[in-house]
Amino acid sequence: MAMVPGLVSIIMPAFNAERFVDEAVKSVQAQSYTSWELLIVDDCSTDRTFEHVKLLADADARVRCMRLERNSGAAMARNRAMEMAQGQYMAFLDADDLWHPDKLTRQLEFMSSHGVALCCTAYEQVDEAGVPTGKVLTSPKRVGYNRLLLDCPVGNSTVMYDVSRLGKFEVPDIRKRNDDALWLRMLKREKYIWGIPGVLAQYRVRSDSISADKLSLVKYHWRLYRDIEHLSIVRSAFHVCAWGVIKVLRLK
Repeated sequence: MAMVPGLVSIIMPAFNAERFVDEAVKSVQAQSYTSWELLIVDDCSTDRTFEHVKLLADADARVRCMRLERNSGAAMARNRAMEMAQGQYMAFLDADDLWHPDKLTRQLEFMSSHGVALCCTAYEQVDEAGVPTGKVLTSPKRVGYNRLLLDCPVGNSTVMYDVSRLGKFEVPDIRKRNDDALWLRMLKREKYIWGIPGVLAQYRVRSDSISADKLSLVKYHWRLYRDIEHLSIVRSAFHVCAWGVIKVLRLK
């Protein structure tokens, strides 16, 4: 599949997001940078998510969608979308999150002017109704492999990278923390994820989110460190404990 110069491929897995996906897609359509394709892969939603997505795709040729044959998790949905991608750049947006209209423009300008291949931005939290909670998660100037292992200060819906420089990736098949696993994989090819300080995305805090139950995430962090990153038992235990302390003290 030929790569299209300047095109941004936007990767969107979707599962039971019928209340939010229309707004997420509209935030893409409102981008000041217009050379993009939006690849939405529905992970066998049990609501009307796919019907919404199909209508959006029928109305805008830049939106492409498909549905997995069985529920397989966000990692597999992302992988399918990434396989379909034709862009020189790849960006990631969850089906319930939102972008600022200049998000793509600002990131492309930053990557070009600084000669970097991988970047992220600051973002703010909103509630289920889209109302800002007042919490802003800043973006460090740069994030390396070891820093990302500690607490992952990178918002999934803020990341963009240059496919022509780093190539394509496969997201590790883990139900939770698969975005962290993907960034760690990228940081084995690129030294840093560079941060843009401006708030260019909104992360929606949902009561039914797969990551809402922090206790259940412990085993996935352990799997990430031991099975995917192959860290030692001691180092894996350290990182799980460090993550737990950060969450208990609400440092992030």
